[in-house]
Amino acid sequence: MHFMNPVPVMKLVEVIRGYRTTDAVTAQIMELSRKLGKEPVEVNDYPGFVANRILMPMINEAIYSLYEGVAGVAEIDMVMKLGMAHPMGPLQLADFIGLDVCLSILKVLHDGFGNPKYAPCPLLVNMVQAGHKGVKSGSGFYQYKAGSKELVLADRFKK
Repeated sequence: MHFMNPVPVMKLVEVIRGYRTTDAVTAQIMELSRKLGKEPVEVNDYPGFVANRILMPMINEAIYSLYEGVAGVAEIDMVMKLGMAHPMGPLQLADFIGLDVCLSILKVLHDGFGNPKYAPCPLLVNMVQAGHKGVKSGSGFYQYKAGSKELVLADRFKK
């Protein structure tokens, strides 16, 4: 079972069906998910399942767009919020997930498929190595202060 974060809020559970998983086991896990108040979706067991396989390349491309100077943090997030109807931009979402977690998932995808499209952006690698992990460290693409709901760009990304 792959729960989405934050678990108490998000309804989706990816129910991962392994190569040898029986129909009976899958049905039990689907029912358990429903009993937990979740919406289960059955997916096959491959790196990243569905959610991370689609989400992480998008986040990585947003980071590459920043890294290559296509646009700034706020602009990238605004394009995805207003143009794609996402509730938050990919850079803010990456901060929320944890930049270290994003990096780890991208490495799993890259190792699992051997496809360069999953190679983590050097900016992401550098930020994680420097301890900028997003909300949990207080700094990522944005700065986070305890108790504050205001979204403030991290100093290194201010123009």
